[in-house]
Amino acid sequence: MSRNLVIVESPAKAKTIEKFLGKDFIVRSSFGHVRDLPKDNNAIDIKNGFKPTYVISPDKKEVIAQLKKLSKEMDMVWLASDDDRE
Repeated sequence: MSRNLVIVESPAKAKTIEKFLGKDFIVRSSFGHVRDLPKDNNAIDIKNGFKPTYVISPDKKEVIAQLKKLSKEMDMVWLASDDDRE
């Protein structure tokens, strides 16, 4: 039996998706996006192809820690985030 973790952004979506996937899948939410551009002017490196620099949102550190811990127990991790700019 393969153990799969699916990470979505919305807790409501997590509950719905988990119902359809079956017992080999655990679906958890990141409760929205977990990283963002910093507020200072160094967020985008214009000299390096406009490469963005992301920071972990302070209120998401615990969620990330929980997801990382759970992911180590799984055979496969599926990232199913929203297709938006965040």
